[in-house]
Amino acid sequence: MTTTRTALVTGASSGIGAAVATALVQRGWRVYGTTRNPSAVKEPIAGVEYLALDLSVYASVEACAAAAGDVDVLVNNAGESQSGPIEELPMDAVERLFRTNVFGAVRLAQLLLPGMRARGYGRVVMVGSMLASFPLAYRSSYTAAKAALKGFAMAARREVAPYGVGIATVEPGAISTGIGTRRTHYLADGSPFSTEYHTMIERLDANERKGTSAAKVAATILKAIDDERPRPLYAVGSNAPLVFALRRLVPRTVVEKMVARRHGL
Repeated sequence: MTTTRTALVTGASSGIGAAVATALVQRGWRVYGTTRNPSAVKEPIAGVEYLALDLSVYASVEACAAAAGDVDVLVNNAGESQSGPIEELPMDAVERLFRTNVFGAVRLAQLLLPGMRARGYGRVVMVGSMLASFPLAYRSSYTAAKAALKGFAMAARREVAPYGVGIATVEPGAISTGIGTRRTHYLADGSPFSTEYHTMIERLDANERKGTSAAKVAATILKAIDDERPRPLYAVGSNAPLVFALRRLVPRTVVEKMVARRHGL
């Protein structure tokens, strides 16, 4: 008997989330896609059932999990992209970023994992960023949040693996999804970091415009879902195989300089 899988994909109204949701619908899966306001989705994907979710509010996370019910696959994709010199990041903005990018995603996993474990099958895919492995100046809060999300996933893998549940992190490099237009910026008037900051942002935006497509990242996420024993980490884009190999072979300071140079610093 063929089993129809159910997936919950956060941030499914655009970009990577929309590409993943589309691919899973094409497989014949039941797909829930989340967005802050389902009625405002400009181009709804046929076959996707949209649920409201604000990851920064635990009550919203819990309501979303209850509405979805039994879920076989969770793709934690939604998040905020934030930039700014560490001295000038408002702490309420950093806290919001962590609630959205880390705590909300972890809480959603907490609510859905018991059912996966009881049914003997499940997949949780955390969509991270290569910045967690290759930190970049003026992206400290975002880098830290993605590293924290990966840390939760890496440590929790062993806990649930005996029950048929796999947890993996997918780290995309530069992605061509228009995310730069939605990035939050924190830079004080007259900041001493202004020139370098704008140089970095301009280069970052340029790299993203030439970056990996959402469809290619989605294909990597589907591989993490399909693998019988999902790997801890899947990286895609930005010459991932080469740069991860270099990371193992050369001193960290050299890698740090390479990342900086790629962004005009």
